[in-house]
Formats: sequence, C-alpha cells, structure tokens
Amino acid sequence: MMMRTGTLLWLAGCVAVLLTVNVQAQQRSLPVDTTITQSDAVTVDGTEIPYDVTTGTQPVYHEDGHAMASLHYTYYERSDVDDRTERPLMISFNGGPGSGSLWMHLGYTSPKLLEISDEGYPVQPYGVRDNPHSIIDEADILYVNPVNTGFSRIVDEEVDREQFFGVQADVTYLADWIDVFVSRHGRWTSPKYLIGESYGTTRVAGLAGALQNRHWMYLNGVVLVSPTGMGLQAPGPSPRSEALKLPYYTAAAWYHEQLDAELQQRELTDLLDEVENYTLDVFVPALSRGGTLDDERRQQVAEQVARYAGVSTQTILDHNLAMPASYFWKELLRDEGHTIGRLDSRYKGVDRENAGDRYDYPPELIAWNHAFTPAINEYLREELGLETDLQYNVFGPVRPWEGQGDVNVAEDLRQAMAQNPFLHVMVQSGYYDGATDYFSAKYVMWNMDPSGRLGDRMRFEGYESGHMMYLRDEDLEASNDHIRAFIEASIPEDGAPARY
Repeated sequence: MMMRTGTLLWLAGCVAVLLTVNVQAQQRSLPVDTTITQSDAVTVDGTEIPYDVTTGTQPVYHEDGHAMASLHYTYYERSDVDDRTERPLMISFNGGPGSGSLWMHLGYTSPKLLEISDEGYPVQPYGVRDNPHSIIDEADILYVNPVNTGFSRIVDEEVDREQFFGVQADVTYLADWIDVFVSRHGRWTSPKYLIGESYGTTRVAGLAGALQNRHWMYLNGVVLVSPTGMGLQAPGPSPRSEALKLPYYTAAAWYHEQLDAELQQRELTDLLDEVENYTLDVFVPALSRGGTLDDERRQQVAEQVARYAGVSTQTILDHNLAMPASYFWKELLRDEGHTIGRLDSRYKGVDRENAGDRYDYPPELIAWNHAFTPAINEYLREELGLETDLQYNVFGPVRPWEGQGDVNVAEDLRQAMAQNPFLHVMVQSGYYDGATDYFSAKYVMWNMDPSGRLGDRMRFEGYESGHMMYLRDEDLEASNDHIRAFIEASIPEDGAPARY
C-alpha cells in the first residue's frame, strides 16, 4: 500500500511527539529505587574529612510488599572509617508539615553550605560552598524528604493519601522507611540520632517512640530544633500560650532598640531571665484571672508587659493584656514603616500601608526561599548529577494533615527516654523566633518530664537568632559544636549497662 509523502511526514511527526511525551514523562519522575554516589572532602576545624555523598530514592513499601511511594534522600558518609559499628548516624528531618529537607541540609549540619551573608540574607551569585562547621567529622548524616516534599512522590495512584498525611501516619511510614535504610546500610549497631526542626520536632518525637516500640531500634539522642508544642502545648491562643511569648517580645524589641533606656542597655540573656520570671510569677496568673482581674492590677500588669514588649500600654489594654504575636509583628516598628518577621524577627518587611493588624508577607521566609531554592536545585542537579524534570518541592501538597496538635508525641518521647537510659534530648532555639518561641520550648521541655527524673539527660541551648538559628554564622558554629558535645555526652563507655 502506497502512502502520500504528507501522510508519512504526519505519521513520523506523531511518532516523534509520542517519543517526546514518553521521555518527558520519564523525566518528570525518578526511579523508585536508585542511587548516585560521589566522593568529596571538607576541612573541619583544620582537618580534612573525606566523605562519600549519595543522593537517591528508596521505596516506601505497602504491607503487601509493593512500593507505594518513593522518598528522595541525601546521605553523607565519612569515607576514611573502616568500622562503622560505633560511628554515629544522624537522621535529619525538616518540618512544615510539607517542607523539604533543604533547610538543615544546606544551612546547618552537612559538608555543604549555601551562599548567604553572615547574618543569613540572600547573596548572588547563588550556590553552595564547603561548610567548615559540619558535623561530618563526628557523625554520618542522612537528610530525608517525606512524601510530596523535595523529589519524593507517591508512586501508587490507588493508595489512600491518609497513609502519609497525618501525625501518626507520617511517623508510621517513616519509621518503616528508616528501618529499611538502616538495614541496607548496615547501621544497626551504630549510635543513632534524630534531629528535627519545627514540625520536624513533632515528627522525631513520635519517631523515637515508634522506632523503639515497633522496630526495636533504640536511639542515643534526639535534637529538637525550634520545637513545636508536640501535642503537650495545644495550638491556638490561651492565657498560658499568649503569656509565654512575652520573653520573645522582649528579645525582638531589644534587637530593634525599642525598649526604654534602662532595659535596652542590659545584656539580652540577663534581661530575658528577668522577663521569664515575671512571666511565670505574675503574667500567667494575671491572665488566668481573665475578666475578674481588678482594674488597678490590670493597669499595673499592662504597664509592665508593655515595657517589656516595647509597645504602648494602651496596645496591651486593648488586647485584654494578651497581645497576639501577629499584631506584634505589625506594631513594633509601625512608626518606622516596617514589619518584622515571624520566624526570625530580625528581618524587616515593607507593607502596602502601615494600618492593619497583620503584615502583608513574612519577610524572613521570602528571604530564605530566595537563597535556598536556587542553591538546592543547583547542588542536586549540577554537582551531584541528579537528572529529573520534577520540581523540587520546597513546600509540598500534604493537606489536609490529620491530628496536628491533638497527638501528644511529647509523651511518646518521654516514655522512650524512661524506657531507654541511653536516650538524651537537646533543644535548640533562637530568641528571635516568634513562631515556635524559645520560652514555650522551655515550657514543653520542663513539662514533658513532670517528675523531674529525666532532667540530667535534657539540655537547652539558646541563640541570638531566629527559627533557623544556624543561618547566622556565629550561631552556625556554636550550634554544630553543641551537637558534637551532645553526641559525645550521649554515647556510654564501652560495656556500660543501660540501667537505672
């Protein structure tokens, strides 16, 4: 059968289109189970540390054995270590829920660090450089992207989204995934640590219990970076939650020089000690009385709270003593025409108008997206050689999220500590974080252990920065040093029994 030339050209074009579509479809996904490994080195504290870096995917298995999702990860392993039986392994998660692992990956603990200013602001040209403060000298590090974050995706279209998107579901499938990773890489005898930031603290607190109780995997440490209430402190406004933000208000006002002369000249940490005591001894009891607080006492409290927060007494009275943080971010620098950041109140924004009770945008998050997004894409695609047309989800679609704030994972972590005498916990918080403020983090740590019997295995570290305290160069060095010290303190002497 003969065909016209035009028909042949049309068929050839169709084949070309189909091939192009097929190639594009392949590029818009990653293999469910794959790895790419390269070797590199970084100088930490004057010593060159060689390492292998592997980026790849590993399946999340359904109970019947088929892959229902594929998680993208990046794994750094020091390469001059012959015996890993005693080599610590740190497993790192960010939060959201729905946030990729890029923040702590390129901002904190890994051998690579994004290009930013010493105070954490974006600079050009974008990219990464060696991190002289990385903990790779002390521990191997695994950065995990949960489902729909980074390049991680659901691969079984029939699977129920509830398998992944909720407090308990998230903990359950990630615990299974960690079990497989540890087995594949021969790390069962290694001292193991979890580090989580923001919602990631909810995640790792729950994982500590799930790994121990369902996978018989016992940890040496959990690091909580800018922790949430972890179910112990309920979300939403309450007299206690609003009062606990007062020390943060003081820190932010002190940074922007909005306090009176006597307070402004004080050392920040010394001033915060005073405000913390006032909060617990005076402010919380006063707010707890609500409308029954007499007028004279109400005026006294309003004046002192206003003095500590750097705003007017009338502002505090107008909010019935409990000024919302959202209003504070708009109000503190209103006279100067600026707003301040939620996650890091050192950052300033500019709104369309000064009027109103909340800012137009979070200036700190915009700045971080500006710096991190090009850096993570350039690093994974160009330096590590990952080829895909998938979008790297800095923030991925994970809503609705079941059980946030309702599940007390703080109790899961406390129980894991009680059952495992080797398990230590460290909290790291920035004084200028208005989202997960540092004093609420102290409150959660104190009340996670109401008996006080676990306190010798808990520590708190504060920093003069915000939610991602490691973005300030001085705190990057200090916070990584604190992790090293935490690891060393949580590894028992050879042969020491886990007993009370």
